Amino acid sequence: MAAPSAVTDRRTGSLARNWDRLNGKGRLAGIDLARGLAVLGMFAAHLLVTPELLWTAPATWLGIVDGRSSILFATLAGVSIGLVTGGPRPLGREAMAVARMRLGVRAGLLWGLGVLLIATGVPVYVILPAYAIMFVLALPFTRLAASPLLTIAAGLAVVMPWIQVLLDEAPLWSTPLGDELSAAVGWHYPFPVWMAFVLAGLGLARADLTRLRVQLIALSAGVVLAALAYGLDAAARGGGDPVTPTLWSEVWTAEPHSSGLLEVVGSGGFAIAAIAASLLLCRTAVIWLVLPLRAVGAMPLTAYSAQIIVWAVIALAVFGNTSLLTPFRELEPFWPLTLGIVAGCTAWALLVGRGPFEWTFDRVSKLIVPSSLTKRSNP
Repeated sequence: MAAPSAVTDRRTGSLARNWDRLNGKGRLAGIDLARGLAVLGMFAAHLLVTPELLWTAPATWLGIVDGRSSILFATLAGVSIGLVTGGPRPLGREAMAVARMRLGVRAGLLWGLGVLLIATGVPVYVILPAYAIMFVLALPFTRLAASPLLTIAAGLAVVMPWIQVLLDEAPLWSTPLGDELSAAVGWHYPFPVWMAFVLAGLGLARADLTRLRVQLIALSAGVVLAALAYGLDAAARGGGDPVTPTLWSEVWTAEPHSSGLLEVVGSGGFAIAAIAASLLLCRTAVIWLVLPLRAVGAMPLTAYSAQIIVWAVIALAVFGNTSLLTPFRELEPFWPLTLGIVAGCTAWALLVGRGPFEWTFDRVSKLIVPSSLTKRSNP
């Protein structure tokens, strides 16, 4: 049996390692903060009745979580892909091959987990299947630098909302298996349009988000894009809604989850600004005040999945049915569930380390794709 002092030393050493992992120089604390905000924003969108957002009416500002939280999450997926494939400098050929294959494995695991979460019957649109598909679609772009990535993202943002309207009307979705297929590919977060967010995030990572100049430019660009798109949307609304929707009215909108042009530009800009603002905040003493949020952001997959799993367990115990949304919201679960997950993530991050799902996905991807190729890669 180990001596008490040896046990204490091990625990102290583990705590120090976990603290360094969460707060060390090699970690972008602002990205963790932005991820944490995105996850909690999705909690709010799921568990609260959110008003229609009017920027001039502070009482409606809770509506900011609707649509924008998931777009922030998707943009951060691109940032994560960029960071694991070299950050500002893409990895060498063989190292990149290994990184891409591991990302492919993680995408498969994400899709499988997403399907399992959908199977709980909890009435939310699970983002993980779409997230997995976008991971795979992003792989061919990981060799590109910031400028071409941001250019391609801008092109997709302008072009794909017009095409998305036609894709949404495809007969496929009206077949008996249409709903199941839609859920399986995460069509509520349609990847043809949402790849713009992923590639924008990948472009930000290639631009080197550790640099103050990049953070300030990203903040300014994001604010300008959001203000322009939301301003144009407000002007369009001033003319009244058309009785019969037209291609123009379906595209020229910033309505949450519409995949309209103005939503893509406005909420994409909002996501870029939120990432930059989080990075700038974490240059100050605020970094310590937001430690619990950063802990959530360090294990976003675990936090996101925990919300749905806990929801399913509670709903099954109380109602005998996991699919009832309004009755579950009437239990006012947002604060207990959110605070519990934030506290749990903080304790886990400090006492154990990586989130359980993050650790598992990392281990499985490394077992399936060994790192031997990286030893021969170019620096």
